[in-house]
Amino acid sequence: MSKALENMTREELLQAAKNLESEKQKLESKAEKLESKAEYLQFRIDQLNRLLFGAKRERFISSQTHGQMSLPFDLPDEEPEYEETEVPSHKRRNKKRENHPGRLPLPDHLPVEETVLEPEEDTTGMKCIGKEVTDQLEYDPGKLFIKRIIRPKYIKDVDQETEKCAGVIAELPDFPIEKGIAGLGLLAQIMINKFVDHLPIYRQIEMFKREGVKIPSSTINGWQESVCTLLSPLYETLRHRVLSQGYLQVDETPLPVLDKSKKGKTHQGYHWVYHSPLENTILVDYRHGRSREGPKILLKDYKGYLQTEGYKVYDIFAKNPDITHLNCMAHARRGFEQALDYDKTRAEYAMGSFQKLYAIERLAKEENMTPDQRKELRLDKALPILNEFGKWIVETYKTSLPKSPMGKATAYCIPRWDNLIGYLYDGHLEIDNNLVENAIRPIALGRKNYLFAGSQRGAERAAMFYSFFGTCKKNIVNPFEWLKSTLERIPSHKANKLHELLPQNFTSPIC
Repeated sequence: MSKALENMTREELLQAAKNLESEKQKLESKAEKLESKAEYLQFRIDQLNRLLFGAKRERFISSQTHGQMSLPFDLPDEEPEYEETEVPSHKRRNKKRENHPGRLPLPDHLPVEETVLEPEEDTTGMKCIGKEVTDQLEYDPGKLFIKRIIRPKYIKDVDQETEKCAGVIAELPDFPIEKGIAGLGLLAQIMINKFVDHLPIYRQIEMFKREGVKIPSSTINGWQESVCTLLSPLYETLRHRVLSQGYLQVDETPLPVLDKSKKGKTHQGYHWVYHSPLENTILVDYRHGRSREGPKILLKDYKGYLQTEGYKVYDIFAKNPDITHLNCMAHARRGFEQALDYDKTRAEYAMGSFQKLYAIERLAKEENMTPDQRKELRLDKALPILNEFGKWIVETYKTSLPKSPMGKATAYCIPRWDNLIGYLYDGHLEIDNNLVENAIRPIALGRKNYLFAGSQRGAERAAMFYSFFGTCKKNIVNPFEWLKSTLERIPSHKANKLHELLPQNFTSPIC
């Protein structure tokens, strides 16, 4: 090798050096790409491990805790020795527990069943000087019973002209299922058990068996179908009511649906959830897939604000002049939270900015501000933070690797920035989509229990009940009381006054 170098001219040596330098740059570029890919794959693995084993909360506590000063001295490496002092056992037993709230107060509205316990000793001739009362919260399981309606029949006197007699009997009230044996309370409880308490039908059948009553699953399915048919006009009324609001939050969640064309297989359907914060109403709409056709069809005549996550299907609504598209700040925050372990300094700055924005929202809520006051507060306090934060995001994006956690977090925000800060337009608007995500949780819990819908019709029925019960929850209405009352009233209720039966208009006792 040395002899070969000795025989090379100066020009050849310079060319060889250039070739080596070029090869070095290629190898360094390749190594940088491999390192970036390794970091990205490690990030994905960490996120999967977090989903499987880690905490779901996206809590952030800054390392620079506000108001906390660092200690002006070093802590000793070893703990100091303390003299052990024996504490007498009677003092340990009698030590009062601090900050103990005591027994929980029992609700006043519950009925009281009293049991009087007399001493075993004969108390004849003794004077009662008082009594001690011990309260316990007790429970009796729900019981099935037969509600028997008896209608006496009468006969009038014989008509002299026609020589005929007429009978008199009371009319039966309207039933939700004509000639059905299921009463209002039973039908309501079956629906509550499945769509509020997430008990599949087969579990309910086992519960009935413990009471000595066998109800086939086909019978219960028939009851469900009849109830859905009865409530369908009310569901349409709720649909029109929700879509008439000027502000909607939208999100979607998957639901496996049994595919009848392929035995034992399911296809991925979706429940699209629409929440109106102005009226606290929920509309769940089932669609066969996650394409834009579902919301496009449902929202074809909608006008107002539409707040969504960053899913690209919703981008079509930004082109509609009648719709103002907003994005969710919580989704933007999520990317920076995931970057905390990989770019701590910059991620903590971003998380600190989000904390300031949410502190302003908490202040408005705690002081019960009107929409106009909340808008004024946001423009005064939040707008300067957002302006500074937006500039920082752009500069950070330029100096971050595209596939790094920080690069992905900033890349998510930049094209959506106008939609993210759109909540400043009106004090009625929310900073994020968390309210509609909370409305999705019952659907997710139910899905974990019954695993899939038996048919497309079953998924549509579920959407109807999740709409009604979700609205009940938002308005703090007892869903059993509402459904039982509605099943009793709706058969004879006027069609043009169905809105009176909606959960948000229910005035019976609340839970």
